[in-house]
Amino acid sequence: MNVSQTMETEEDLLTCLRLKFYHPQQNCKGMYGLLPLGKRSKHSAEDPLKLGRDSQSCTFSLVDPKVSRKQLALFAYRTPHSMDMLFTIQNLSQKGRLSVNSSALDYLEKMDLPDKALIRFGEYEMLIIRESGEAKGSFEVEFEVLAVPPSRETCMCVTSATPVMDTGSCGMQNLQPELTALGPLETDETLLCNS
Repeated sequence: MNVSQTMETEEDLLTCLRLKFYHPQQNCKGMYGLLPLGKRSKHSAEDPLKLGRDSQSCTFSLVDPKVSRKQLALFAYRTPHSMDMLFTIQNLSQKGRLSVNSSALDYLEKMDLPDKALIRFGEYEMLIIRESGEAKGSFEVEFEVLAVPPSRETCMCVTSATPVMDTGSCGMQNLQPELTALGPLETDETLLCNS
């Protein structure tokens, strides 16, 4: 075999989009049955990658009647000053909003994707992670199902810490027992004056 046939080419170093899904009822439904889970698939950078319910008009489909026929599209692009392949997301659903890292997109609105983005539509959470490559003409897509919501993993809050109220004091130990039984409350002047 010739040495040039075994060498890595530029197309071997493809950018990869890792799409990680979560849905609260994913264990009792076959909603991911049409996705190539756990394996990478090559996709042309010229064509938008569409995700939705309609397997005829979308590149990848979810088996869920609550998902729009065409839910979203991912477009690859490059800039003159960078070798990186970047991506834009567009909401194709006329009925539902799509959010990207808590920024809402209405029908046909687009947004550039950061290297790591939390996408929400309906009850779905999808974490998209871009792994850089050098190829110009194509990229890879890899699908995965997560056991826990990605928002829980990417959340900036610390759940084990004791909450600090606006007054600066920790916890709710100074409040009346009947009020602490209600759970967390906002602090205001009237509550502090009555205690």
